[in-house]
Amino acid sequence: MTGDAEVIAGQRRRHKMRNLVQSTVLLVGMAGILAICAWSLVGPEGAMWVLAGGIVGMVLSPRLSSATVMRFFGARHVGFHDLAAVYRRLDRICRRAGLPQRPELYLLRGRHLNAFAVGSRDDPAIAITYGMLRVLTLRELLAVLAHEVSHIANNDIWVMQLADTISRFTRIMSIVGIAMAVVSLPLALIGEATIPLPAVVLLIFAPTLSGLLQFALSRTREYDADLYGAALLGDAHSLASALRKIDQLARPVWRQVLLPGGGDGEPSLLRSHPPTSERIRRLERLAPIRAAASDESQTLIIPAHVPLPGRRRFWW
Repeated sequence: MTGDAEVIAGQRRRHKMRNLVQSTVLLVGMAGILAICAWSLVGPEGAMWVLAGGIVGMVLSPRLSSATVMRFFGARHVGFHDLAAVYRRLDRICRRAGLPQRPELYLLRGRHLNAFAVGSRDDPAIAITYGMLRVLTLRELLAVLAHEVSHIANNDIWVMQLADTISRFTRIMSIVGIAMAVVSLPLALIGEATIPLPAVVLLIFAPTLSGLLQFALSRTREYDADLYGAALLGDAHSLASALRKIDQLARPVWRQVLLPGGGDGEPSLLRSHPPTSERIRRLERLAPIRAAASDESQTLIIPAHVPLPGRRRFWW
């Protein structure tokens, strides 16, 4: 890699260790909250059994294939011949990332701009919405795909699944503990039992604290995926441009007219993704604007035979 790619790679090396430390601290914090909740409910031996049960549950939990997960979302597979230009460039990105398997692309119905990755390094898949193909240039779409490839290469999907599992266990502990306190309340009123108020307060706020740490972990992984994705493509400007389009089209029309420079008003602690403006600022600081190749600066010509996904039928 030369030029922008070397600058981006140098920046990423400086950020990688910091993000790794932050992710470790946040995961340990979530596990600590779960351990304290289990300790307050069932004591030290019970806490060890809860930990062992969680590990066994994660190891023995069924692994759904990425194709099965995509069918659940109502996505349709897009073959190599349908988007050959994208697949060829995606192959190069995956080789740089060291992925043993190239992700399969799936298409979601909708004009909104969104993309996400599922699966593991050996069975990856990336879903993109129809709006992505209609609005983004080829270079911008590749930048988004490189961002998702970085999630797969860095095992971010597994990390976030682990964080979600810890949050679910914490929520279960909280519900059980509060239910036990409510059942014991009549006995406590007549002096036949005692309710430890500090433990009850902890159990009430534990799910919220664990959720906030999970959001912070997600934001940290997003920053790292931005840097690594830009390094894989050798271009930070294209991802910044794609994020700017996605943010602009995601805001309601009335907000664009009345608050053209304003954010979405959601507190940063309650966001699973960092503010788009901050992500763009970090990307544009990595390297100067790179001129895209002539065949990558235009939107894709979508073949007429590319199958559109059907509307998802909610089965609840």
